[in-house]
Amino acid sequence: MEVTRIRALRGPNLWSRRTAIEAVVTCDGAERDLRTTPAFEKRLRELFPSVGGLHANKPSTPISMAHALELTALALQAEAGCPVTFSRTTPTEIEGTFQVAVQYTEEAVGRLAFEKAQQLCRAAADGGSFDLAGTLAELRELDEDERLGPSTGAIVDAAVQRGIPFKRLTSGSLVQLGWGSQQRRIQAAEVDGTSAIAEAIAQDKDLTKKLLHSAGVPVPMGRPVTDLEDAWAAAQEIGLPVVVKPQDGNQGKGVTVGITDRAHFELGYQAASEYGAVMVERYLPGHDFRLLVVGNKLVAAARRDPPLVIGDGQHTVRELVAEVNLDPRRGEGHGTSLTKIRIDAIAEARLAAQGFTPDSVPAKGQRVVLRNNANLSTGGTATDVTDSVHPEVAARAIEAAQTVGLDICGVDVVCETVIKPLEEQNGGIVEVNAAPGLRMHISPSFGKGRDVGGAVMDLMYPDGGNGRVPVIAVTGTNGKTTTVRLTAHLLKANGLRVGMTNTDGVYVNGRQIDSGDCSGPRSARNVLAHPDVDAAVLETARGGLLREGLAFDQCDVAIVTNLGGGDHLGLNYITTLEDLKVLKRVIVLNVAPTGTAVLNAADPAVAAMAPHCPGQVTFFAQDGHHPVIATHMAQGKRVVFVDRGDIVCVEDGFMKRLPLARVPLTRKGVLGFQVENCMASVAAAWAIGTPWEAIQKGLATFISDLHGVPGRFNVFDHAGATVIADYGHNPDAIAALVAGVENMPARRRSVVISGAGDRRDEDIRGQTRILGAAFDDVILYQDACQRGRADGEVLALLREGLQGAARTARVQEINGEFIAIDRALSQLEAGDLCLILIDQVEEALAHIQRRVDEAALAQAKPTPRAAVAKTVRKPRRSKIATTVALGLRL
Repeated sequence: MEVTRIRALRGPNLWSRRTAIEAVVTCDGAERDLRTTPAFEKRLRELFPSVGGLHANKPSTPISMAHALELTALALQAEAGCPVTFSRTTPTEIEGTFQVAVQYTEEAVGRLAFEKAQQLCRAAADGGSFDLAGTLAELRELDEDERLGPSTGAIVDAAVQRGIPFKRLTSGSLVQLGWGSQQRRIQAAEVDGTSAIAEAIAQDKDLTKKLLHSAGVPVPMGRPVTDLEDAWAAAQEIGLPVVVKPQDGNQGKGVTVGITDRAHFELGYQAASEYGAVMVERYLPGHDFRLLVVGNKLVAAARRDPPLVIGDGQHTVRELVAEVNLDPRRGEGHGTSLTKIRIDAIAEARLAAQGFTPDSVPAKGQRVVLRNNANLSTGGTATDVTDSVHPEVAARAIEAAQTVGLDICGVDVVCETVIKPLEEQNGGIVEVNAAPGLRMHISPSFGKGRDVGGAVMDLMYPDGGNGRVPVIAVTGTNGKTTTVRLTAHLLKANGLRVGMTNTDGVYVNGRQIDSGDCSGPRSARNVLAHPDVDAAVLETARGGLLREGLAFDQCDVAIVTNLGGGDHLGLNYITTLEDLKVLKRVIVLNVAPTGTAVLNAADPAVAAMAPHCPGQVTFFAQDGHHPVIATHMAQGKRVVFVDRGDIVCVEDGFMKRLPLARVPLTRKGVLGFQVENCMASVAAAWAIGTPWEAIQKGLATFISDLHGVPGRFNVFDHAGATVIADYGHNPDAIAALVAGVENMPARRRSVVISGAGDRRDEDIRGQTRILGAAFDDVILYQDACQRGRADGEVLALLREGLQGAARTARVQEINGEFIAIDRALSQLEAGDLCLILIDQVEEALAHIQRRVDEAALAQAKPTPRAAVAKTVRKPRRSKIATTVALGLRL
């Protein structure tokens, strides 16, 4: 078994809506049907019992080693606690070669599981050993390191439930919610609206206490100290028992409470000083409560109890702690609902105060406390008391949060009970925490969990927004870039700031921020992350879909322009038109339930995608009587077609006509392929509620020049001849161009063409087969980059395509794109038409424009006769006399 081309599909993809690791797996001999080697499955199940039976569902179907790898990689993740359920193995057209896709929730974990699954399968095949326990422990540890912590995870889970997209910006807890201009950011339990000043105040415990005291919020007495002796002096001033803690701290780190003697005090001071400046304050008797304030509301409250064990008269404290730590809810860090109890110097000091050591055996039923502070991070437990909080206690907590300026605030209160006001029981607020831990409220040790993530969403998106901007995805074989540009232009006419990706670059609000072929998911993600984007129009090419999947979980509009083979077949195991249809259909499958698929009704493969759309469907076609259009319209659904020179939009009795005479892109309706692009763009703009006035304005102002749509039917006037430059590079595009050109008058027609070496032979021949029947002169050029072809091989295929084209009067061969362009332009006369199929789009267009400008300048220069006339003209002579004189002199 050989595994190659492992890659992560980070969005909805060819296989599923889930993220997945995809690999190409090649199996030899008996590996292609494991029924011939039953010992393999027996050995595999001995090494990993949870993998299940390979032939359980389809005992008569051949199961290969690739299938075993798939099932093993999935089962390893599931056994490690990852919520994965999907996997698939698909044979390719190459015998013994398979594509394997296995879901993951954390990419690093998915990759490691795939690697371990290979080792496990090889061990089973070779009779070797495999450390299953070690592997599962490694996967669990990696998963805990990679996945979001409980606080950030709770907020992100709440966002997902509300349909808000998210993106991790770092490997830590910095997360972007929403897209474009609707985006927000969180880091742990802190939102982007929280000021750095408020956070700084919360970290300064002394300043916080002073501000709260001045606001009338009850707080314990205390002060910062400079050294151990000053600290002990402060403790004497305040009176024991006291609390020693870092002045700038969080998560209960370095906090020691209830200190009653010098030895315990020195340990507490040492622990606090490890985190910076130290402060000492009065110890408030009672229970430790954490009140969570989000915005101006108290959303959760919990009583926190210190880590303790209950004696049984038989086991030591150390053994009792070890038994408590066996609880699966307890982990080493913050990734679990509880943290393991530690026996350290602080714990030993607390034990000593109770007359114990770690090796003491407490009496049956005796409570042994290992710390006075009750933070979950030190092993404490939490009991939900949200429904018991007195309104006055809640008011003080909210007041404390607002005094400091925190949007999400953990208020630590010490009092006997929260059912009475603090002032009545000598209670107080001992700390105010920015970015508080949420796990005690999400999954308390006892009591009801609270939807604190939902409360944060209410704060960040108060009007029930989903953080999304309209996303329009465009795919197909031809017309994608023009449709993307025109759709973006229509939305811009409505005043939206539009982000756009296509094969020419990335554009935000009219400014290009990246160049090159940007039709993949990486460029799309960049647009969706840009804060100035109110709507996104994204060209979605097959390459990016195959490499990474979609950049978004769902789109508002999916446009499929058309479907042809051509240069889109023969790569990455997409070998048939059916394969291509399944791939291109991915954007339709991922339309939002409230969204729309805009489909070409005249293309049967595209029209067949309609049943797979979760939302509505708008069909477009030039023929308003096409059966698909007629049926859809009869059902009261949206259609767009052409009638008597107008684009007509119809839905359930509504009709809007848009005259093609006012759409420059179509040259008054002459260019059929541009008419189709316009219909698709209009349908998309209609789907997201763009006003008709904006649509009409956008259609009228979109010009197909080298600035508006570079390389897409750009028309030049060269000394009275018409020159058209286009990037068409497959037989379907060539056929559409020929149909458009034949509707344009011309004395003589010529074409300049090359072929990309990475296309199929038949596709290269097919281009000139079409052109040879439509043009009088053909200039073939060999480009500098042959893309894997031998020198002259592409030209030979192009010549083969021309064979039998009786109309062709002359065929020329040129080495070099720009030389070929110059040759064609030099042969043009007024009234001629020349189609130039360019390869290097920007450079070729610039070259043509220079030649056009040179020709215009040459025409503008005065002739020798005119120059003489200017020098001899005299005021005393009549015009006739002057003309006669000039004639005699010349």
